[in-house]
Amino acid sequence: MGVVLAAHHLHLDERVAIKTLLPEMLQHSDAVARFLREARAAVKIKSEHVARVSDVGTLDNGAPYMVMEYLEGEDLAQRVASQGPLAIEQAVEFILQASEALAEAHAAGIVHRDLKPANLFCVRRADGLLSIKVLDFGISKMGVLGGSGVDMGMTKTTAVIGSPYYMSPEQMLSAKNADAQSDIWSMGAVLFELLSGRVPFPAETLPELVLKVSNTPAPDVRQLRPEVPEGLRAVVARALERDKAQRYLSVAELALDLCEFGPAKRAHASAERIVRVLESAGQSTSSRARSLGSDAPALPRVIGAGTLAPLGQTAPWTNKPRRGAFYAAAIAALLAVGGFAIFVILNKGTDEAPQALVANPLPGPKPPQPEPKPPEPKPPEPEVVPATPALELPVPPSPATHSSAPPKVVKAPKPGAKPAPTSAAATTPPPAASAAPVPKPKPSFGGRL
Repeated sequence: MGVVLAAHHLHLDERVAIKTLLPEMLQHSDAVARFLREARAAVKIKSEHVARVSDVGTLDNGAPYMVMEYLEGEDLAQRVASQGPLAIEQAVEFILQASEALAEAHAAGIVHRDLKPANLFCVRRADGLLSIKVLDFGISKMGVLGGSGVDMGMTKTTAVIGSPYYMSPEQMLSAKNADAQSDIWSMGAVLFELLSGRVPFPAETLPELVLKVSNTPAPDVRQLRPEVPEGLRAVVARALERDKAQRYLSVAELALDLCEFGPAKRAHASAERIVRVLESAGQSTSSRARSLGSDAPALPRVIGAGTLAPLGQTAPWTNKPRRGAFYAAAIAALLAVGGFAIFVILNKGTDEAPQALVANPLPGPKPPQPEPKPPEPKPPEPEVVPATPALELPVPPSPATHSSAPPKVVKAPKPGAKPAPTSAAATTPPPAASAAPVPKPKPSFGGRL
């Protein structure tokens, strides 16, 4: 239908690619409309895995054209033909990169309908890594089938839209039935070829191919390449399911299962971007995508087949509150209640509590109070026995008199006798000493003490 020319942009001073229709296609209004549709689709898709369109216009003969970025490299059909099957991680990464472009296309309501290795162009980025660019959004939807089986890998210029080797069963019946799941079937066929080196349903004629696709299950890729992991074999088989209800519902579902078999960091980053693009457009993915919050660093490594959410529903994970703040608040509350309980136990028996705790008690259940102990019996009071009066010793003479008379001796009462009443003179305390200093008496050796 068209031709691609290399050109030099005079004002930007860089090489560009100019894509335009062949002169004989200008008589077909559908071809012109599809060309313009491709230009509009390429402008809407901002993914790095789609060739950028910088301008559109019309040539002097009336043919429309678009100015695109100039790509240096080779498409995957040439790469497989020259090198054979690709490394497993490299093949998975290429499909994930193409799925990023498909996610933006499907979010914008665009179905490619002609995905094949020849439309996946491999370039080398500035950092040295290989990257995929998805080509031909819309213009290759008109094709003719004829000739040999090799020619059926390319889209022809008649009523059949798509490349038969990579067309889903429903797309073979009618091009109007092609939808996002049809693109997923095509991606499964491309992945099968990248891993095994051949198409999943080889045939020499279109009727033979239609019968195989419609009535025969997809072959096992491990029979052609035994080192393919079992999980990856299941992914390819599910992408090539004839029944759309058993096939992946969205390209995000395909990416979630594929990322486990690609380069860890880059594969998970691609799957995360695909999920977020579709979720932002209001398209549901699955419960596995709910682990991808806005602040999630990466996808979980354990990914397997699960129940798929129906299309049109918005996954509820986008409205979930952050669990970290909830857990922190719950732990803080438990610590506060535990601290209050410890305080009560340590201060058991205290008559007065701190005023801050009495005025503003902490919330939460009251700590269990210990059961009161029964009162202990009081010991019997001891019997009071009157003490025996002490012996009265001779009272020394007052230091003021210095009398040499012998002191009066008082006899102790007999046991059982009542004590004699004491006179007032005996109980009267001695007179206070004079304020003048009293000389210390000299010892007398002639008297009797």
